[in-house]
Amino acid sequence: MTVTVGALLETSGPDLGLALVAGGRGLSRPIALPRLQQPGLALAGFLPQLHPDRVQVLGNSEVSYLGTLGPERAFHAAAAVAAAGVACFVVTNGAAAPAPLVQAADAADVPVLATARRTSDFIRAASAWLEEQLAPETQLHADLVEVHGLGTLILGKSGIGKSEAALDLVTHGHRLVADDIVIVRRISPTVLRGRAAERLSHHMEIRGLGIIDVEALFGTLATLDERQLDLVVELVEWTDTVDRLGLVEERYTLLELPLPMVRIPVRPGRSMALLIETAARNHLLRHRGRHSALEFTRRIDRDAAGG
Repeated sequence: MTVTVGALLETSGPDLGLALVAGGRGLSRPIALPRLQQPGLALAGFLPQLHPDRVQVLGNSEVSYLGTLGPERAFHAAAAVAAAGVACFVVTNGAAAPAPLVQAADAADVPVLATARRTSDFIRAASAWLEEQLAPETQLHADLVEVHGLGTLILGKSGIGKSEAALDLVTHGHRLVADDIVIVRRISPTVLRGRAAERLSHHMEIRGLGIIDVEALFGTLATLDERQLDLVVELVEWTDTVDRLGLVEERYTLLELPLPMVRIPVRPGRSMALLIETAARNHLLRHRGRHSALEFTRRIDRDAAGG
């Protein structure tokens, strides 16, 4: 995924306070990585440290250094950096963009942006915004409900009852995040977050009822816009080969991140909502070091050995 410099300029909001100074023809240039660079060494002639498609931030040190070179040398230094494929330049601290930088960037169609924010504050805020925008993303045919504080992703083939289970959970006081389509993003190496598709937000499709507005029916506390994924529950057809003791700890890999998974067989008369609630409670116990199935089998083994 990439983000354009134009998107950074237009949609990052007042947190960054960016304004276009020069290089408007290059606003379609891509930003491929969330990490920002300060090109001090590159301006001094050491170009190997530059990474293409990154934002280059010029703080007081970089601006002062260009001022010591004289107009011609400063122009060539800035032109060499601009020609290396950088996404854009950002001049921080409310400083005026040096004229040689503006000329070199404009000639290379590399945007020059300016902000009044301090360099460290800008880098922190811009990195956070870019990490959010550049996060790997996928979408699933599933439901996402917050159950006992856990973001619980409900999987299963079409028609098995995912939406009905999610609706039942909402009536039990849990919170719906998404029905039918769940958009999942990996916002860090260890965290996935899910949300609904924009047009489906707070709505569900229930067979026999059609589209319902969960927020209107159950109140604003019945929905969430987004939630971290903590547990995967897969609803499966009933078979006689299901693990009855719960000793097998399965994982569901999503965007290269393994999540704990529980498979729950569906059968008429079984309350899927109650079983999903219980799965969430059991996961919380395991997270705190209590593994009921293991403890039970150990007691059986001890009793057998003692007998």
